[in-house]
Amino acid sequence: MSVEPVRHRASGLAFALAAALFFGGAGVAARPLLDAGMDPLQVTWLRLAGAALLLSPMALLQWRVLVRRPLLVVAYGVFPMAGVQALYFAAVDRIPVGIALLIEFLGPVLLLVWFRLVRRSRVAPAAAVGVVLAVVGLGLLLEVWAGMSLDPVGVGLALGAAAAQVGFFLLSDATGEDADPLAVIAIGSLVAAVLLAVLARPWTIPWGTLSESLPLGGTQVPGWAIALWLALVCTAMAYFAGVGAVRRLSPQVAGGVAYLEVVTAIVLAWVLLGEALSTVQVVGAVVIVAGAFITQTAVPSRPSADEPGLVPATDAAGADPRAD
Repeated sequence: MSVEPVRHRASGLAFALAAALFFGGAGVAARPLLDAGMDPLQVTWLRLAGAALLLSPMALLQWRVLVRRPLLVVAYGVFPMAGVQALYFAAVDRIPVGIALLIEFLGPVLLLVWFRLVRRSRVAPAAAVGVVLAVVGLGLLLEVWAGMSLDPVGVGLALGAAAAQVGFFLLSDATGEDADPLAVIAIGSLVAAVLLAVLARPWTIPWGTLSESLPLGGTQVPGWAIALWLALVCTAMAYFAGVGAVRRLSPQVAGGVAYLEVVTAIVLAWVLLGEALSTVQVVGAVVIVAGAFITQTAVPSRPSADEPGLVPATDAAGADPRAD
């Protein structure tokens, strides 16, 4: 049984911002590998397999977590790691990337619905308002009205990715004293790499690319260094920071703040790859940041008087259960 996490805004925001930076930088870091001939699923498999390899010592040291919490560990590999990636890439094969990404990031909205209707939890108004604002801002940032096409199967696959994203927030909140987050990520990444190997077919990856120097941000970087960065920073560290954010902010609040990942990705692409932002996209980014700011106000910032340095644990909706 996992220990109820302590919610705390300052440390939670630090983890959330780190997660947004690490996850958001994946697209920019992957661009040289994609331009060199790898397809998106191959790069994704490389990230997950690399993370599994780097974290293998932790997996070996903490193997008992697989005995104590087998469903948690396997589900983490299946849904937030393999599921989101596979369903998203299947969706973009049928509908525009911007629309697929917008639908995928409806995950925090589905999360609010889950807690309100299924768990019957009170949702903090700030969390709901912030998530709605973030969705609107995301639509502006991605300019989803351009090239609008709604293939029913593609939409269904993108909604599946959104549901798998919900799994990330719920499962991350379930880690605790008996399930070290890094151990869960280590074994989960191995499960995801095995599952995605069927789709990515790693034996067809142009492995020679990793020994070449590839252009990134106006300089030449070895392909193996890019792959290492994707595995260590954009996967292992990103998921660890994401789990830390969820456990300190609550799933819904972390979900609202997670929209900063898209802003980070767009800004990094602008700075490092020269991909210009339109006025509408800048407005969308500002709206997302505003939504994230409003969402995080649902988390207490002052320590509890009962135990210095800690705050009362909120329920998973980001509201103090004693307030009802």
